[in-house]
Amino acid sequence: MKTIPHWIGGAATPGSATRTAAVWDPATGRQQARVLLADAADVQRAVSVAATAFEEWSEASLSKRTSVLFAFRELVNARMDDLAAIVSDEHGKVLSDARGEVQRGLEVIEFACGIPQLLKGDYSDQVSTGVDSYSFRQPLGVVAGITPFNFPVMVPCWMHPVAIACGNTFVLKPSERDPSASMLVAELWAEAGLPGGVFNVVHGDRTAVDALLDAEQVAAVSFVGSTPIARYIHGRASAAGKRVQALGGAKNHAVVLPDADLEFAANHLTAAAFGSAGQRCMAISAAVAVGTAGDALIEILRDRAATVRVGPGRDGASEMGPLVTREARERVVGYIDSGAAQGATLVVDGRDLVVPGHEDGFFVGPTVLDHVTAEMDAYRAEIFGPVLVVTRVDTLDEAIALINTNPYGNGTAVFTSSGESARRFQREVTVGMIGVNVPIPVPMAYHSFGGWKDSLFGESHIHGPEGVRFYTRAKVVTSRWPQVARPVAASYHFPTAS
Repeated sequence: MKTIPHWIGGAATPGSATRTAAVWDPATGRQQARVLLADAADVQRAVSVAATAFEEWSEASLSKRTSVLFAFRELVNARMDDLAAIVSDEHGKVLSDARGEVQRGLEVIEFACGIPQLLKGDYSDQVSTGVDSYSFRQPLGVVAGITPFNFPVMVPCWMHPVAIACGNTFVLKPSERDPSASMLVAELWAEAGLPGGVFNVVHGDRTAVDALLDAEQVAAVSFVGSTPIARYIHGRASAAGKRVQALGGAKNHAVVLPDADLEFAANHLTAAAFGSAGQRCMAISAAVAVGTAGDALIEILRDRAATVRVGPGRDGASEMGPLVTREARERVVGYIDSGAAQGATLVVDGRDLVVPGHEDGFFVGPTVLDHVTAEMDAYRAEIFGPVLVVTRVDTLDEAIALINTNPYGNGTAVFTSSGESARRFQREVTVGMIGVNVPIPVPMAYHSFGGWKDSLFGESHIHGPEGVRFYTRAKVVTSRWPQVARPVAASYHFPTAS
């Protein structure tokens, strides 16, 4: 059986640990590979190699860095189908969705190609007589990324292209559930001319995570995953004196007002709730039907959910694939059971879906639960599966209050034809990313991604301008070049601009 190694110092390496984890084919339910799990010594080796590489890479010119980034961009673009196939095989998402993931990662690489402009500082001439002041930003050192299974290409690309462009070196700990995409990315970085040790990959579980959080040479940690783990990583890494951006979970609401185009809204809610089998941190998992919108919206959602084509990701006819593991499937089914038991109306039930020829795959069909209340487990939990819960309220004020009471604040959307209602909504909800008639408002690469409340720990959002600031620190220089023939006497009072 194929064994997936680490990538340290510019080459694949088995490391010293012998523990492994299974990598499954979600469509068939069969193990397709095993991945090595790093121990603390493996992690420290990667960090040490990255620290050594930082000495040279941090001094590389902007021209050198951008030449590597542009080459990397071309290679990722050329290998998009290969990366998408790997993602589909190990994660389960359909090929079109996997290509979309790679494309969004590619956009961050393209953003990072503009690093000379992004790192430009400020200059103030003659702030005092014969004195100039200017600022610039420098890289931090070794930085780490800990990333989730649901976007094995895109989410790491939110981190490493920007970090490396800024002059840092990088250690990536991807999810052990779908590790192979990160290995191909490492090969592409090397082919692009990135020096060995600048980009490293260590696979692992909590042992590897804790080793990264505790490593003295790691200056900053970026994380995307569940809220409990985000809180843990933020606390432990912060206690070790590191910069941390830790993005947590979500319960994204979409409010549907009576004046919305209900066909349009239902079509987009169906795609946003069931795309990638609901395994997206920006998936719409709760629809809030306002006033008279409820009954009509449910009828359309019932029809749309029933027509979603579920099958293996490699099948071009599939619109939705399986969940990533058997445990994930069992967890999602448990929340559907709970919703029905606690009084929700089961409009569409995907628990018994069977895909012919893939009876052992980790499939759950699109599911719609109506009349869900805020006290039910299906509403409170981040289900992370193809389950759309529908809650009913009478007014927009109630919808906004419901969203603001929820502990998560990642993404939200409103469907309406009223500009006044949309403006009220976007100003009053306590959520970081908002869509107006757009169900999944993921920012473009030149804006930053991040939520509020329990969806973000740390002050910095990820990629975009905030990513550049996160991976660098500022220096301000005040300089004077006095003429030798006319020395300037020292002053004993506090410096002023005179």
